[in-house]
Amino acid sequence: MQIWTTRDAKPARARNQPGGALWRTGLTALALLLVSPAPAQAQGSDVEPEAARLLKRMTDYVGGLPQFGVDTSQSIELVLVSGQKIQFTSAARLVAQRPNKLFAERVGDFVSQSFFFDGKSLTLFNPDDGYFATVPAPGTIDAMLDFARDSLDVIAPAGDLITMDAYARLMAGTTSGFVVGKSKIDGVRCDHLAFRGDGVDWQIWIEDGAQALPRKYVISTVDVVGAPQFEIVMSNWTTTPDVSPTRFHFTPPPGATEVKFLPVSMSGAGQ
Repeated sequence: MQIWTTRDAKPARARNQPGGALWRTGLTALALLLVSPAPAQAQGSDVEPEAARLLKRMTDYVGGLPQFGVDTSQSIELVLVSGQKIQFTSAARLVAQRPNKLFAERVGDFVSQSFFFDGKSLTLFNPDDGYFATVPAPGTIDAMLDFARDSLDVIAPAGDLITMDAYARLMAGTTSGFVVGKSKIDGVRCDHLAFRGDGVDWQIWIEDGAQALPRKYVISTVDVVGAPQFEIVMSNWTTTPDVSPTRFHFTPPPGATEVKFLPVSMSGAGQ
C-alpha cells in the first residue's frame, strides 16, 4: 500500500558549485514513519466482501471524475527516542483535470509548497524562499505521480486516492478488512472501513450516498515503536473547480530562483 502524503522539500546549496543549488526532497527523521510500498499481492481472504465493495465503489467514483477539487487537512506523528509523540500538521488544496493536469498547494509546519503538473512538466515551488524546480514528466496524472515518487521522492497530497487504479494500489499488501459501521465526518454520513496489511493498519471513511467520496484516511504504522499515525481529512469536494490552463502551468514570479531536484539515489548524501 502506498502512503499518500506530501514529503517536505527544502533547497540546499550544492557543494563545490558556487551559486548552484539542489532541490532536496524527503523527510529525514519523519520518513521513519512512512511505510514502504508493500509488494503487490492478491487481496487477502480475510477482506470482507462488503468492505471491498465499498472501497471499490469509492475508487471507481473518484477515478471517473473528469475534474475535481478538494481541501485536505493532514497530520503526522513523530515518535521521539523517549517514546513521546510529536504531531505536525499541514493543509492543502488539490485540483485535478484528467488525464494530465494537477495542481496542489500546501501550507504546513515544515514548508509551504506548490505543485504544478501541466501534462508536460512537473514543478515544485517554495513561495517562502522563492526556490523552484522543474523537470519533464510523463503525460498522465497516474504516470506522473509514479515518476515523482520513484525518481524524485515527491508525493502529492492524496496521490493514491485519485489514480485510475487506486483500488489496486490501496489493496496491494492488504490482508484483512471489514466494515466498522456508520460514522460522521464533518457532519457527512460515512461508511467506516478498517484494513490491515504488513506492518500497517489503515482506515478510510467513505461518504454514504450518490457521491462515494473519501472523507478521512488514517494509517497506523504498527511495526514502529509507538505506532505513529498519518491522518488526512478531505473536505469541500467540488466537480467544478477552476481548471484554466494558468492553474496548472508554473510561471516564475519576479526574483524566483531555479534549482535542481536532488536524485533519490543522493537523498542520503552529505547535508
